Amino acid sequence: MTLLTDTLNIIFKRDLLKLKEELNLYNHEENLWRVEGNISNTAGNLCLHLIGNLNTYIGDVLGHTGYVRNRPEEFSLKNIPREMLLAELDRTIKVIEDVLPRLTETQLADEYPRPVFEYSMTTGYFLVHLATHLNYHLGQVNYHRRLLDVDLHL
Repeated sequence: MTLLTDTLNIIFKRDLLKLKEELNLYNHEENLWRVEGNISNTAGNLCLHLIGNLNTYIGDVLGHTGYVRNRPEEFSLKNIPREMLLAELDRTIKVIEDVLPRLTETQLADEYPRPVFEYSMTTGYFLVHLATHLNYHLGQVNYHRRLLDVDLHL
C-alpha cells in the first residue's frame, strides 16, 4: 500500500457509498431511469457506467479480475432494480479495496497498461482521473434526483 492508493481507496469507497445513498434517496424507484428534456443520462445508467468503468480499469486491467465490460449496455439497459445496482456497487467497492492496496510505487509510476486516451499517462495519474470521473457523475446523479424524482402519478 502507498500513500496514494490508501488515499484513493478512502475516496473511492466514500464516493461509491455516497452513490448508494443517492440511489436510496429516490422516493420513486422508476425515476432512477427517467429522462426528460436535455437530461438524457439517467441515474441508473450513470451508476451502470461507473460500475463498468471502475471494474474495467481497476478490476480487470490492474487486478486481473477477468471483468468484461459492455459499455453500450451501460447506457441502453433500463429498469434494473435498485437492489441490483446497490449490490453491484458493493461488489465494486470490494474489487477496489482488493486491488489498490496491492499496487506498488513502481506500478503507480509506470505507464498505465492499457491505452485509454490519445496520450500515455502513469497508473497513478489515471487512478486520480478515475476518482474525479466518479465524482463528476456522482454530482450528475444528485442533480438528476433533485430535478426528476417527482411523483409522475399526480
